[in-house]
This record gives sequence, C-alpha cells and structure tokens, in this order.
Amino acid sequence: MSPEEQQRVCKELAEHYRAIISLLGDDPDREGLRKTPERAAKAMMKLTKGYRQSAHDVISSAIFEHTGSRIVIVRDIEFYSFCEHHLLPFFGKVHVGYIPTKGIVGLSKVARLVEVYARRFQVQERLTAQICHSLADTLEAEGVIVMVEARHLCMQMRGVEKQGAVTVTYDCTGKFEQPEWRREFYSLIGKNSCEQ
Repeated sequence: MSPEEQQRVCKELAEHYRAIISLLGDDPDREGLRKTPERAAKAMMKLTKGYRQSAHDVISSAIFEHTGSRIVIVRDIEFYSFCEHHLLPFFGKVHVGYIPTKGIVGLSKVARLVEVYARRFQVQERLTAQICHSLADTLEAEGVIVMVEARHLCMQMRGVEKQGAVTVTYDCTGKFEQPEWRREFYSLIGKNSCEQ
C-alpha cells in the first residue's frame, strides 16, 4: 500500500471512529475526544500491519546455510492480536521450534513472522497454524512446532469474565508429530508435556 493510499484509508477510518463515538453517546467534538478518531485510526493501521506484509518475504530474506543444530528454539515471543469475533485484544507468548535441514532462519525473523500473523484479526488456533506452516513451507525444515499461550480480553472483560484463564494451542509438522520430539521441545521451553 502506497503512502497516499495509507493516508486515504487512515482518513476514512477516522471518520468511522468519529461516527462510532457519536453512536455510543459521546461528543466527538469535546476536548478529550477531538483528536481521538485520528489517533485511533493511526493505531489501528499499525496494529493490523500484518495484512500488508508477506510471511514468505520475511522468512526468505534471511535464510542461512545450516551449520548443525538438533533443534532451534525461539521461545517467549510476546505478541498482541485482535480476536476477530469481538475485536478485543488477546495477547501472550509464542514458542517456536524447528529441526533444520537445508538452512536456518535469522532469529529475529521468527519474531517478525509471529508479528505478520498476529497483527491481523485472528483466532488463536489459526494464528498457531499459520506460524507453523508458513515456517515449515518456506524453510523446508524436518519439523516445525509452535505453541501459543494467550489471555483473551473477550473472556476477561465480557461474557464469562474469567480473569485467570489461559488458552494454549499448538501445531506441528514433520518429526514433531512424533511424541518424543514434542516432549523434547516441551522440556526445552520449560513446559510439562501431558504425553507419556
């Protein structure tokens, strides 16, 4: 998206935010809200930047020759996303592991890959699968595993209002479909596996 197009979209978003504020019963022209529509529009553009990024480009821009490693793990990657059902945030940590064959990817690119998919309207289950399969497809690893732990404000602020609930999802490919490889991953990220 060109800078001009981004500016046009931002202006249109601001008009919608102004209407929402008014529809909810407040005055968008009062002092505290006067610039809120523009600020909210700019924030939303940044918080959904994943729609304007390519996961393949992010990963393939930094693949290096494999020099030997049984498993590569990047853990505790913080993320923030929006639940697509209520447009409320969910957030937490992503743990990614892969078994390299032909190459390794720059470590920061794993975190950037998480951002590409997190910065969209999402469900946690899809987010987990997209990170896993995107890395597997681009890197051609022997196996990839992704575990996501998140708290959902749609569960904490509304509905059942359960403050301590954490949702855990995982997806895997290749060798990580075998229980012993999953157990090794869980052990390395400091999590207990329920598998025997």
